[in-house]
Amino acid sequence: MKKLFEQIIKFGLVGFLCFFIDYGIMVFLTEIVNINYLISSGISFTVSVIVNYILSLTFVFDTKEGNKIKEFVIFIILSVIGLGINQVLMWFCVDVLGIFYMISKIGATAVVMVYNFITRKLILEKK
Repeated sequence: MKKLFEQIIKFGLVGFLCFFIDYGIMVFLTEIVNINYLISSGISFTVSVIVNYILSLTFVFDTKEGNKIKEFVIFIILSVIGLGINQVLMWFCVDVLGIFYMISKIGATAVVMVYNFITRKLILEKK
């Protein structure tokens, strides 16, 4: 239980850093470069996923021995699903509910973060 708690804390710290990368790039691309929020959110999410992958496998999860290419492909598949969840939530919150995109991103990120931890723990970590 102590190991799980430590792992959740590490995952939270990595997630916190990646959130700022994701959020910062999204706001920059939307506000400064004038890209649609859904496109900028997709780009920023992708960049943060790459950083998250490197940090998660280095500091958070005790991954399975074996094929790192297969592991990366699984990580990408899980991340694409997370991106889908993120984009649907962003669209729903902004276009349907009328919530400002910067606020919507915080809620979408929280949902995807829980999804990411559970799926990565179950699929990527050795038993």
